[in-house]
Amino acid sequence: MPLPTVAIVGRPNVGKSSLLNMLAGRRIAIVDPTAGVTRDRVSALCVHGECYFDLVDTGGYGIVDRDDLSEQVEQQIRYAVEEAALILFVVDARDGLTAPDRDVARWLRGCGKPVILLANKVDAAATAVEIGDFFSLGFGEPMAISALHGRGRQELKDRIAAFLQAAGPTERPAEAVMKIAIVGRRNVGKSSFINALAGQERVIVSEIAGTTRDAVDVRFERDGRVFIAIDTAGVRRKSKIADDIEYYGFHRAELSIRRADVVLFMLDATASVGQVDKHLGGYIAAQYKPCVLVVNKWDLAVGRASTEAYGEYLNKTLPGLAWAPIAFTTASQGRNVQSVVDLASSLFRQAGQRPPTARLNEILEQIAQGPVPRGKRGTRPLRLYYGTQIGTHPPTIALFVNDPSRVTPSYERFLLGRLRDALPFAEVPIRLVFRGKGSAPASRRAAGRQSGR
Repeated sequence: MPLPTVAIVGRPNVGKSSLLNMLAGRRIAIVDPTAGVTRDRVSALCVHGECYFDLVDTGGYGIVDRDDLSEQVEQQIRYAVEEAALILFVVDARDGLTAPDRDVARWLRGCGKPVILLANKVDAAATAVEIGDFFSLGFGEPMAISALHGRGRQELKDRIAAFLQAAGPTERPAEAVMKIAIVGRRNVGKSSFINALAGQERVIVSEIAGTTRDAVDVRFERDGRVFIAIDTAGVRRKSKIADDIEYYGFHRAELSIRRADVVLFMLDATASVGQVDKHLGGYIAAQYKPCVLVVNKWDLAVGRASTEAYGEYLNKTLPGLAWAPIAFTTASQGRNVQSVVDLASSLFRQAGQRPPTARLNEILEQIAQGPVPRGKRGTRPLRLYYGTQIGTHPPTIALFVNDPSRVTPSYERFLLGRLRDALPFAEVPIRLVFRGKGSAPASRRAAGRQSGR
């Protein structure tokens, strides 16, 4: 049973995103003095007592968008209102009643949805006295709140819960089995990919680079299981970031990578891999995140290369992600999108594997007895005693050696390659932790000496 939706609506810059953050209890939507920051529907799962609901922030009604996306923004507002069980209509108590407020009120009356009128930015008792003009909007007495300072939070949650529960109990939603972050530079097709997953126009798709600004969580079901797909702002070089909005979008993309169980790293088949792509690839690798290299717009890459040749190109340009599988899609047509989700699920299962310790040490013994890269000059050979897996997501293996300071990058790469070939981690990152022999139990150290390792 789907959760009831509560939509936040109002003209630009009245504090809708601050209200979302206040009710959700954490910073989700970007808050910036610039009008029109929010374009897509930004949602958050909220709970109050035993009442669960989806809270949805929308763009400013009547906004004149600087990228000429006003119609797309208003379409997203209409989608939110159509799906909503309750509307939170936000006005600015400091500005007083304005003509755009009247326009929003007139439209909402025509929609026929229940409305709670909220006079925001009431930070002092004197301001609360000045909100009487909002009665004329036709939605009863406005409730005085301050989204920025948390004023009215409890009372508003009580009113929302009372209204929703009057229509019937709301059930706790199923936990998502996996969070998937879709990241990439600007205009590679991330939003088209999200819409194909959701089966609806969940986020705005435009040829204009930088359309998405917030990180937008979209819940979707597949084979009876719930997933969360995180659409992120397109990343560009830090030196090219034009304003605070793009700055926050850049850092939200990095946060989304850290939040994700699996990252879908989208690349444009019609463009070469650039510095932004290399930076993102390095960040994904540094966070040890399972990753699918999603080559989008493959339908437009006619005559460029075969999939095999393109895969070799990616291995050379993104060597830190050489273990990541590659998928070719046309997101605008929904082509190969669902199979990418299946592939992501496979990586998630791989990252959760825990093979027997005896099998791990059998492999390590075979490695130690064969040829290995030379250590640092002027040092004694590195001895590998034994290993044990100490974590999953990512698979984390502690290796006990005679001196961790003698481990070279080439030796670590050598071990990772051999372990990936022998263990069920062929397509996911592995984290190695080197520990000195003083950390190993005496019985293990003795066994290592007797075996000549």
